[in-house]
Amino acid sequence: MIDIIAIDGPAGSGKSTVAKLLARKIGYAYIDTGAMYRALTLKAMRNCLDLNDEEEIAGLFMDTDIDIVPDDSGGISVMLDNEDVTSLIRTPELTDKVAYIAKVAAVRQRMKDIQRNIGARQKAVFEGRDITTAVFPESKFKFYIDADFNERAARRHRELVSKGIDISLEDVGKDLKIRDHKDMTRRIGPLKIAKGAVVIDTTHMTIDEVVERLRKYVSRAL
Repeated sequence: MIDIIAIDGPAGSGKSTVAKLLARKIGYAYIDTGAMYRALTLKAMRNCLDLNDEEEIAGLFMDTDIDIVPDDSGGISVMLDNEDVTSLIRTPELTDKVAYIAKVAAVRQRMKDIQRNIGARQKAVFEGRDITTAVFPESKFKFYIDADFNERAARRHRELVSKGIDISLEDVGKDLKIRDHKDMTRRIGPLKIAKGAVVIDTTHMTIDEVVERLRKYVSRAL
């Protein structure tokens, strides 16, 4: 599967920025799979669902249409039932609830099918938590982007502050530890390093350096 580049990694590792820039550099579409779980979370919140009720969540998803549409600038539009919700799915309140949606087995299975369908129609860089292990394990290009925990927390803190969110570095670190634990220990689709994946520690690297390293790996086979 030469047309799919699969990238996994924890929050704050830089994988989203790297994936987006890499896609732009090599002329691929960029697909943020985490945004798809956020879109379903938004719908669950709008419908006031009990997020601990996995059957309700799975049932809601069966009557939901989610898609990722790359735009001309290298970004994406996140479509929920034909509504563009790209700007509505990044609130701290919603972020706190995504894990409830992401742990539902029926949701992850259907998301995997949708993501594979998206990949079948275009050359793309996919980034998320289980892209290299569950969605495209057969991809020739599998990367795991990581960084030191303190560096990841600092990056996440800078990102939130730049968006006008008033939060301390300490609180960001606490939230990140909780998020890491949920991502790495969930029963279905946990975050882990896939067999054969290239691991890149970005702690002491610039974004441009990381993108160039990935580009060199990919260019050898393209």
